[in-house]
Amino acid sequence: MNLKTIAKLAGVSTVTVSNVMNGKHNKASRETIERVQKIIEETGYHPSATARSLIMKRSRIIAVVIPNLHAEESFSASPYNTQILGYLERYIRSRGYYMMLRCVVQSFEVLSDLATWNIDGAFLLGVAAEDALELQKKMDIPAVFIDTDTEDGSLVTVTIEDRKGGYLAARHLLDKGHRQIAFISTSTKSPGVMQERYRGFCDAYRELGIELPPDHLIGTENVFYEQGVEAGKLIAASRPECTAAVAAADMLAFGVMEGLRLGGRRVPEDVSIVGYDDLPECQYTHPRLTSISQHLEEKALCAGKALFSMLRNKPAARHQTVDVELIERQSVIDITDRRLKGDTQ
Repeated sequence: MNLKTIAKLAGVSTVTVSNVMNGKHNKASRETIERVQKIIEETGYHPSATARSLIMKRSRIIAVVIPNLHAEESFSASPYNTQILGYLERYIRSRGYYMMLRCVVQSFEVLSDLATWNIDGAFLLGVAAEDALELQKKMDIPAVFIDTDTEDGSLVTVTIEDRKGGYLAARHLLDKGHRQIAFISTSTKSPGVMQERYRGFCDAYRELGIELPPDHLIGTENVFYEQGVEAGKLIAASRPECTAAVAAADMLAFGVMEGLRLGGRRVPEDVSIVGYDDLPECQYTHPRLTSISQHLEEKALCAGKALFSMLRNKPAARHQTVDVELIERQSVIDITDRRLKGDTQ
């Protein structure tokens, strides 16, 4: 069964059948439309997606690109990735489109894929600002960059209040009497998400006129669980004065909690912990993890609306910033009385 057969059975041209199938009902009579639709329903005809893509010059495929992922890594190792992908896929599906996931080591590797697959639009996650600018120049499809921190007017971006999140995490601990607080993350030297979260952490100390403790930064190679375990062990073994820690990602925080346990220090009795992302897993740790919520569903919704606005050749908000919120659970205790008595352990 093909378009020609449908046209022959209906006694019309293939162009008419195509118009009916694509909703161009102003180009055919009501009687013709009903006749064609009835034949399509009776025959169970489904047009080839490839053929329709060639005719319409649209594939109805939206790419979601995750960069910086090496061959031996899986995107699903990061619960953040699976969460944001779930929300994006749901939005894409609700618009009658299909999601294509592409993981690459270098952001620029995706250019050939986008051209080969005739992609209609793309979401790109966590691309560095300078790379995003170059990619935008070389792509000829609408694109939304998620978690790319830049104010360049040529890009459409969706980010969160990362600096505010770092501030809320530190301020929560400071208000609970903690002073010796570690900040655990990947490098904070380059502009981006981690630097902004660290700046917020420092803002909270500055606001209260409290000096940052020495050696408060604990660097990790990435934000995986294993690196968190090592950081937790380090605090347990060599930072007896440390009563709290802010982990710049929940996966790190989960590992820190385990590393502290292995090192003989309890959470939250000995060390309070605040994570960042508010992943669903925060509710299943023991104790349940206090964390900064990114409102991932809202972030995905903002990105989806922006991309599909561009697909309709309508303007989209260039830079959207989603608010953050501290979700308090059980991994932080108040040590005000203990600190006033001079006991910081």
